[in-house]
Amino acid sequence: MLLVYTHKITPRVKYVFKQICTRILGFPVSFTTVIEEFIAHDSLKMSYTRQPLSNEVFVRSNELLFEQGLSDLDINVLQWENTKCFFNTGEKSALPFDIFAATFYLISRYEEYLPHVKDSYGRFTAEESIAFKNQFLEQPVVDIWAYKFRAFLQQQYPDFQFPKRAYNVLPVIDVPVAYEFRLKGIMRTIGGTFKDVFGFKFKRLYTRYSVVLGFKRDPFDTYKYIINKQRKAKFKFVFFFLIGDFSTYDKNINSQKQKFVSLIKHVADYCNVGVKSSFFALSNIEKLKVEKSRMEAIINTNVIGSRQSFSKVNLPESYRNLVELEIPEDYTMGYVNHLGFRAGTCTPFLFYDLDFEVQTPLKIVPFQALDFAFLKFKSLLDKEEMLKKLINSVKKVNGTFVPVFHNYTFSTLQRWAHFKTLFNIILDSKNE
Repeated sequence: MLLVYTHKITPRVKYVFKQICTRILGFPVSFTTVIEEFIAHDSLKMSYTRQPLSNEVFVRSNELLFEQGLSDLDINVLQWENTKCFFNTGEKSALPFDIFAATFYLISRYEEYLPHVKDSYGRFTAEESIAFKNQFLEQPVVDIWAYKFRAFLQQQYPDFQFPKRAYNVLPVIDVPVAYEFRLKGIMRTIGGTFKDVFGFKFKRLYTRYSVVLGFKRDPFDTYKYIINKQRKAKFKFVFFFLIGDFSTYDKNINSQKQKFVSLIKHVADYCNVGVKSSFFALSNIEKLKVEKSRMEAIINTNVIGSRQSFSKVNLPESYRNLVELEIPEDYTMGYVNHLGFRAGTCTPFLFYDLDFEVQTPLKIVPFQALDFAFLKFKSLLDKEEMLKKLINSVKKVNGTFVPVFHNYTFSTLQRWAHFKTLFNIILDSKNE
């Protein structure tokens, strides 16, 4: 156990040390403000305060973890060996940067509470982030810092056996529209027919009626392929089905249709299933409650977690609603148009509510790769290179690689050509 001496034990201090020491590095941590207790401790120990006590392992603390609320921080990002960091500490400190304050800044999503420009859907964009602006979006910096900290402790305590964690893969399958043409009903089929005709999309019209009449498989019906992949894998996939009401943004199948219910039940026999909240449920807890109840009634168990529509997170409201409804996990922390680490980490973490200064039970599972983000790379080779680079960055810190694919990503549509190849690379990375 690591004992940390600090001049003040705050919720922020406890939160971030437990994330780095326990969740990433795998050993317990406790805290004291009593010097005698600190001196008597005969295992790992360090001081995290303004000045060292004597010759112990000392990291000079930034004031961020002892403050409350939000401040307009002046952040200067600097190079640190093979990565970058901020909140530099000075000569007496064992580490040149306060990795604990920097970690808190990133995983609390401090910057998302501050004024920023949103996109057309009201989302925080990668371009607004400190990681993008300082070219470290594609590194899991929090985990890299944690392992640098562990290496320093190992030098000071060579006899201590540090636990090892393994690289994991957690594929996410997002289902905003279960079928492109099936189960859409007469009115939507007629409306789609007129759009096809007046848009001169006769090939699409032919496919539409071939599917409706049962002569062809629906283009979005890729579930057999995905389930076959699940059967061969030693880790569970997570499916998120949209079952919200039809709206401008959400156009899935009616959740009352028995064949759609049967599809969800069939998938739940093999994979974990969560609820994909509709666009209007993001700001309406009553709608979200209804959608959660619908899904639990279908799968006859609690949902494993949620994924927000259009990968939109409004902090802190979105996560407070999940906490209130006792949804245990969220899989929305990532960017739609950029690959990388939105919270700077490839390790799940608990949501910290900066307004209330409290750690919540909601586990945030950050994703690093959404299928749409690969579309900007023209060739398959470029896509593969970028994917392998991302996977290797997670492997180096034995983290969890979380890719998000959609059911239609595995279709034969030209836009998604070769995406099965990318998915296979991800699945195979666990066995390499």
